[in-house]
Amino acid sequence: MEVTRIFDLLDRYAELCPGKQDALAGKDSGEWKKYSTRQWLDSSKYVSYGLMHLGVERGDKIASITFNRPEWNFLDMGVQQTGAVHIPIYPTISDRDYSYILRHAEVKYVFVAGEEMYRRIKSIVDDIPGIRAIYTFSDIFGSGHLEELMQLGRENPRPEQLQKIRESISPEDLVTIIYTSGTTGTPKGVMLTHNNIVSNFKAVSYIPPFGPEHRAMSFLPICHIYERMMNYTFIYLGLSMYYLSNMGVIAESLREVHPHVFTTVPRLLEKVYDKILVKGRNLKGIKKMIFFWANNVGLNYELGKEKRNPLYGLKLKIARKLVFSKWKAALGENLDIVVSGGAALQPRLNRIFWAVGLRVLEGYGLTETSPVIAVSDFSPNGIKFGTVGPVLRGVQVRIADDGEILVKGPNVMKGYYKATELTREVIDKEGWLHTGDVGVIEPEGQLRITDRKKVIFKTSFGKYIHPQILENAFKESPFIDQILVIGENQPAPAALIVPDFNHLRSWCRIKGIPYTTNADMLALPRIRARFQKEVNHYNTRFGKYERVGKFEILDHEWGIETGQLSATLKLRRSHLLKEYADIVEKVYSKNGGNNNNK
Repeated sequence: MEVTRIFDLLDRYAELCPGKQDALAGKDSGEWKKYSTRQWLDSSKYVSYGLMHLGVERGDKIASITFNRPEWNFLDMGVQQTGAVHIPIYPTISDRDYSYILRHAEVKYVFVAGEEMYRRIKSIVDDIPGIRAIYTFSDIFGSGHLEELMQLGRENPRPEQLQKIRESISPEDLVTIIYTSGTTGTPKGVMLTHNNIVSNFKAVSYIPPFGPEHRAMSFLPICHIYERMMNYTFIYLGLSMYYLSNMGVIAESLREVHPHVFTTVPRLLEKVYDKILVKGRNLKGIKKMIFFWANNVGLNYELGKEKRNPLYGLKLKIARKLVFSKWKAALGENLDIVVSGGAALQPRLNRIFWAVGLRVLEGYGLTETSPVIAVSDFSPNGIKFGTVGPVLRGVQVRIADDGEILVKGPNVMKGYYKATELTREVIDKEGWLHTGDVGVIEPEGQLRITDRKKVIFKTSFGKYIHPQILENAFKESPFIDQILVIGENQPAPAALIVPDFNHLRSWCRIKGIPYTTNADMLALPRIRARFQKEVNHYNTRFGKYERVGKFEILDHEWGIETGQLSATLKLRRSHLLKEYADIVEKVYSKNGGNNNNK
């Protein structure tokens, strides 16, 4: 079955997995609720019929606001088959952004997760005259819900009309508008066609060696193009899809489902590794010594090193048997491949997880490129730690004179919705999309991302600073959870540091320091001196002008809900600089902050 429109995946999946009982699955009240291939196809069809009965026409906008769930696929495919446009929206954005997106996209119907989101959205929707109704994925009093819409479809089938609509839809037709998170201002609506996304998931589908007998787990926001495209990729290959609406149950769900693959962001891999290290520090005697010996073996891993160096190969074999096998078991017996994207992955994490026996594939892309531009694969030179792998098949990349990565290919967006001038700013007359990222092509062909063009800054001495490179290095410290490097037009870089409070508590317990509150602890000279030691250590990796001088330690974590992090756990730099403007000023005041140049 040839797939040229996204909804063609339904027919392809029916061919690959005609009798599968767990095509889609999700946790409902602590239990896994599974849907067969037949149920998925029928439910998508009933959604289409229901929408058609409500008067939904080609080009109408249908929004969804929900955490990951199997039923999202019913809605997604059902909307697509009618020629309507799906607008998936993050469940964690501000009311102001919800209002803007729903108005700007001229949404007709909104589908939300459940009662809490319904109550929040209803007050916003009541002020938007173009919206006809709100539906929920859960059955709650006072609202229509997805099952009601499907029942409406069952009672009013229009198979011939639906088939005509399907046949009339072109690969170049608009299928979705994805609004960026608005980290630097008003959200932009990225218009993607069927072909944009189909070309992307076909181009990566050769990489994972999986088929209908395998399972994938999905917990990153499916409204984000990264998780959504990978969802389509796994469906294209016939995998069973298991969805989590709550990231807090990832660990137990991995042990229940034993997936073969999942997609993630570097921040979550950092958290997994940090938790493993905490357990290691709590060990005693010979067990602790073996644990950290194995950890050191893993941190020195290179691809193929065990074959080139027999002594290292022996050490790795022992480390896997005694230590790494336990790490791997905790992540599910079958887990083989982890796809990492959304931000730069620390090379040490790549090394350690490959040593454990988990093949981490790092990729890079933008919402505007559907999203993948480059990704690691298993071909010769397909993987090089510290890079995002080769450029994707069918995609062209050019490095501009100033180092910016330019992209051209079938995955490049149609443009920004209702923003022609904005589109012209990023796509030039020759069709090259200007990514805003800076990078280089390695001699073997892999793409290496060095920084975000807009976040590179100059010190008052005229030296260019790449903050993300510094931040990635400092986050290797077990004491540092997050860090924002600042210093534009200042004598030297400085930083705002968010401690890893779990590690800090553990360290205080070992050192016999009674832990009270975060603020009290960070005020202790001994603890501030310990952070100074960490900063001094990681500064040695950089030239004198790049080193972090002053820094301030914050007594609270950063999160998505509180606005400091994006939905994919990246720093919202402009927001952070505004929120902590007084602290930034303090850092650069005469006596403010710590200074490792004393």
